[in-house]
Amino acid sequence: MGIVLHSKFHLYKNRLFSLPSPLQEADLINDQFLLDKDEKRKIEIYYAPFDYINEHAKIAIIGITPGLHQMKKSFSTILSVKDQLADEEEMLHEVKKNSSFEGTMRKNLIAMLDELQLHTYLGLPSTKEFFDKANDLVHTASMISYPVFYDGKNFNGSRPNILKTDLLKKYIVENFVPEINRLNKPLIIPLGVNVSNVLNFLIENHYIPSQSILSGFPHPSGSNGHRHRQFAENKERMKNIIQTCFG
Repeated sequence: MGIVLHSKFHLYKNRLFSLPSPLQEADLINDQFLLDKDEKRKIEIYYAPFDYINEHAKIAIIGITPGLHQMKKSFSTILSVKDQLADEEEMLHEVKKNSSFEGTMRKNLIAMLDELQLHTYLGLPSTKEFFDKANDLVHTASMISYPVFYDGKNFNGSRPNILKTDLLKKYIVENFVPEINRLNKPLIIPLGVNVSNVLNFLIENHYIPSQSILSGFPHPSGSNGHRHRQFAENKERMKNIIQTCFG
């Protein structure tokens, strides 16, 4: 198993357990789960149980922040396992398996990683196994571990600028940096240019050590209309990075 670093789960566990099923958006987006906010910049950060860290992972897949869909899935996962699993670490591990990049994003992510042949270097039939039997090989994370909303909508990392917003930068430095530094220099797969930019900033400023990054990997969101072109342009270079790491 992994570890749970700086977990807030114990603070919110009872509130989570008492939620109704099926969940409604109002059950999640309210003051009892509000972690922080910047009213001037219209930013709100809410708790969701994405605290589990797989410190032995060979692959780290990094997004910007969990969206509302992933947030709801994480809450639903806790509600579905709370009577089956007594151990908090096991509950949080289930959340990562079930909720990380869940939906169309995960499907697109798997398709691109398989096209890069990453699974063959790891002895897997598909990188789909990252979210099932081979979950021990991967750590999924976000630059900001908790769901962030800008003006009531999912924050995309661009507006406002993530590195020029004190609140967001604080969460990166105080939460993401210790999290990624617990890992043993895995291959990092940044989902989109905004994640790559933050990683470069962290390396240049010595928050994290220099390590292998699959830069050029597109954000797998279905709304990213440029992802096919971006992937095609960077495909051979990314395959070379993977071969260098695992070949």
